[in-house]
Amino acid sequence: MERPSWAPADIDLDRPSAARVYDYYLGGSHNFAVDREMAEQAIALWPNLPLIMQANRAFLRRAVRYCVDQGIRQFLDIGSGIPTVGNVHEVAQEADPRCRVLYVDFDPVAVAHSRAILAGNERADIVHADLRKPEDIVGSPQFGRLIEPQRPMAVLMVAVLHFIDDADDPVRLVARYRDLLAPGSYLVLSHATQDGQPDKVEDHQKLYARTRTPMHMRSRAEVGALFTGFELVDPGIVYLPQWRPESSDDVDEHPERYTGYAAVGRKP
Repeated sequence: MERPSWAPADIDLDRPSAARVYDYYLGGSHNFAVDREMAEQAIALWPNLPLIMQANRAFLRRAVRYCVDQGIRQFLDIGSGIPTVGNVHEVAQEADPRCRVLYVDFDPVAVAHSRAILAGNERADIVHADLRKPEDIVGSPQFGRLIEPQRPMAVLMVAVLHFIDDADDPVRLVARYRDLLAPGSYLVLSHATQDGQPDKVEDHQKLYARTRTPMHMRSRAEVGALFTGFELVDPGIVYLPQWRPESSDDVDEHPERYTGYAAVGRKP
């Protein structure tokens, strides 16, 4: 296919990207035919997928507004993906223009798009780095410019840790970030789960095995372990639409069909 002008030269157009597939689910335009093909295969197996992704995005927006209400003015969004409508910097800076946001992703397409979208915004930037290497993030010039580690911040790990293999020990990984945070900081997290719809898991994980980021769904107890050292904010670990919904209309009669947990924790 002809390479779009927005795609970096070293991007493989023949291999699907989880970030671009997610962009497609959200109705974005920064994806390739191979991503759309994979997404449509996934939707055929799991028709609710776009709804799940939109619910995940809605949780992110609610959680960001909650953190701003708690006095947080700096955000570290790890595994941010390709920016679409309702980004962290848009939500946070709408609530308070002083908010600073640092995005982190290792997908070159996501990073390229972020840089284009954030051009001219002095209070937001992107770091091309791997979640598994926090030292690369905190040692980056962008982190040094935007983030004051001695002050409380919100670290967002929204729909990203299910791409971390058990061998990389996600609990220990999150703890490394926790130890860097000042008291009063928040962890905002969502995670895919097999709870509620276990019959969907195997085929979906096979699809993501085709990408650079295979998916590893986890149980409520396993998600809870990620919050070791944090105090969970009410209502605790719940399905995506159940976390502080803005109205009763936002709550589904069968929240388990969203197959994703959401939670926010505060470091005491």
